[in-house]
Order: sequence, then structure tokens, then C-alpha cells
Amino acid sequence: MPFPKKEDGTIIYDDIDYKVTWAAMEKLVEKGLVRAIGLSNFNSRQIDDILSVANIKPTVLQVEGHPYLAQVELLAHCRDRGIVMTAYSPLGSPDRAWKRPDEPVLLEEPVIAALAKKYKKSPAQIIIRWQTQRGVVTIPKSVTESRIKENLQVFDFTLEAEEINSITVLNKGWRYIVPTITVDGKHVPRDAGHIHYPFNDPY
Repeated sequence: MPFPKKEDGTIIYDDIDYKVTWAAMEKLVEKGLVRAIGLSNFNSRQIDDILSVANIKPTVLQVEGHPYLAQVELLAHCRDRGIVMTAYSPLGSPDRAWKRPDEPVLLEEPVIAALAKKYKKSPAQIIIRWQTQRGVVTIPKSVTESRIKENLQVFDFTLEAEEINSITVLNKGWRYIVPTITVDGKHVPRDAGHIHYPFNDPY
């Protein structure tokens, strides 16, 4: 179903405050319909906004996270508040339908390839292990049985501190998962006009 749009091609949004949505989600916990609730794609300011009104603290924050988007500051922010970070698209989602030819290919990154060779692991396993050692829950998507099994085989080796750092410093603030729309002939973030768009803040 297409999104409702204005004449200039931008999307028409609802204006419900996310704090109202959070209060409704808390009621689901109170009724026993869910065990835990969390946030997705919230920045540090928005997390603190929720915490200022929450009776039930968010258990988890789910955000895009990989070596090109290491989320170091946001991870520290979550740690300080007892919130677990979950990384989606941890391998750069190379099978995305909207992939552009000029994008950096995370799984071909030389630093990661060198570590994969050293530990006799795949680049994907190196990335998952990097996240695991940083305390980030990682949810790689796969439909291939062998890859699903491979993604779990990351607990029989440990990256050294300097190796963890060598991956973290690959960060370039690169987001793979930002839907775009065409406005006046230009590709722009689809939701940048939303009052609660999270990615304009530093983290």
C-alpha cells in the first residue's frame, strides 16, 4: 500500500507523540500480553525523553549497526542507562533491493578480510564477533541453513582489544538502511521531514 503523499512527493505523517505510544505499550506489559518493550531507531535525546516519562524502562534499543556505523556514542549512552543495544543489518544488508553501485561493501573491507584469514573465519563471523565482544546483540538475516549455522559459530575465538579497535575505527557514519524518495528530481531521506526523525542528531 503506497504512503499518503503531498503534491510535492513528501509523505503525510501522523503527529502522535511517541511518548503516548510508549504509555500504550506499557499497558500491554501490565496486561501480560508482552514481557518486555523497547525502542527502535531512537537517538540519545529521544531515549532520554522516553526515560523521563517511563514507568517501565525500555529493555532494548534496536538500530542499524555495523563497522561502517559503529554507534559508539549511542552504545555508551545505552550502557549508562541499562538498555541493551541490538544491531540490525550487521553485515551491511548486501542483498538490499535498493542497493546503489557506489556504496562501500562491508564484507570486502580489507581489515575484516585480514582478521578472517587469521582466525580462519568468514568476514561475517568476524563482524558478529566484534559486536558480541562490544556487548551488542546482533541479528543477521539469512535464509541459508549453512549461513545461519555459521553465524552462530562465533564463540570459539576472541578478538584482541586492538583488533576490536581496528574494526571500530572503520566507522564512517554510513547508513545503508535509510529509505529515500525522489523530491524535485533528487533522492532524499524519505522520512527526514518527520518531526521525530532521529538521524539529524549527532547520535
